[in-house]
Amino acid sequence: MATAAMPAPATEEIVYPPPFQRMMITIPSMIASTMVAVDITIANVALPHMTATLSSSREQIMWVLTSYLVAGAIATPLAGWLAGRFGRKIVMLASVLGFTLASALCGMANDLPTIVFARFLQGAFGAGLVPLSQAILLDINPPSQHAKAMAIFAVGSMAGPIIGPTLGGYLTDALSWRWVFFINVPFGIIAFFGMLAFLPSS
Repeated sequence: MATAAMPAPATEEIVYPPPFQRMMITIPSMIASTMVAVDITIANVALPHMTATLSSSREQIMWVLTSYLVAGAIATPLAGWLAGRFGRKIVMLASVLGFTLASALCGMANDLPTIVFARFLQGAFGAGLVPLSQAILLDINPPSQHAKAMAIFAVGSMAGPIIGPTLGGYLTDALSWRWVFFINVPFGIIAFFGMLAFLPSS
């Protein structure tokens, strides 16, 4: 007796966010990833001013840069695991919040150990923002829009380290070296609430 063939399971159609929501997700994601890229170089020109304020030598003040890069290298591989374990939205929100608070702590630091520790936290929290922002842009856009999304992402990633020294020099001369870090606070707040409002939970 012939057995009736079982119907093939229907393929679940992927539903992408509408264009307006995609834009409102893209903006805070790009702000977050660009902040991380800018902070790689923004503090370089402010180091001589920090040396005097923090009573440190030229060799010691280099840890302000090194601690950020070391923390990023350590924490970046953990970003994917944390996102898979807790969800991208939670990890992104925690990363943006931690990066923003660490930036504020850098700006308020009055001694070398404090600013080095704060920069380490900044690098650790910011490590996941770049790869997760890229993954989010790929997920919220249909395949036909991936090239455009990656072009937008590349602009922020490449422009960050380029504009960092210029922005850092302007802020240091016009205000003080502390604003090299305080500048992240308003942008971090915008990115946090933008993701909170528009980024889907899954």
